[in-house]
This record gives sequence, structure tokens and C-alpha cells, in this order.
Amino acid sequence: MAMLKSRMKRLDHAREQAAMRLADVETSLLSLDNEDLLDIADIFRSQPMSVIGQIVLAEMRKRHISL
Repeated sequence: MAMLKSRMKRLDHAREQAAMRLADVETSLLSLDNEDLLDIADIFRSQPMSVIGQIVLAEMRKRHISL
């Protein structure tokens, strides 16, 4: 039982770390200027359903810019 609790704690910590990293990536993408955001969008054009692609496309819509 103690091993299960220890494993669950490790998994919870790993999830928290992953969520924090994703939030950091999103913050970094949102802070880009329009030109750099468009560069990223161009890079991920072939993968619009990727997490980065979705974040960038949403931000482009918000800023009313397009490729």
C-alpha cells in the first residue's frame, strides 16, 4: 500500500510539472510579437491539431492576423 501511495505521489508530481511546462509554453507563445507568431504558425501549418498549432491559431484569431 505504501508503494502505491508513493507511486501516486510521483505521478501527481509529474502531472503538475507537465501542466506547469505547458502553461509556460503557452505564455511564451502568447508573448510573441505578430511576426514571430506568424513564423510559428507557418512552422506548424502542417500540424494544426498539435497543441502548439492550436494555441498559435487561437492567438492569431484573437489578434485578427493570418498567414
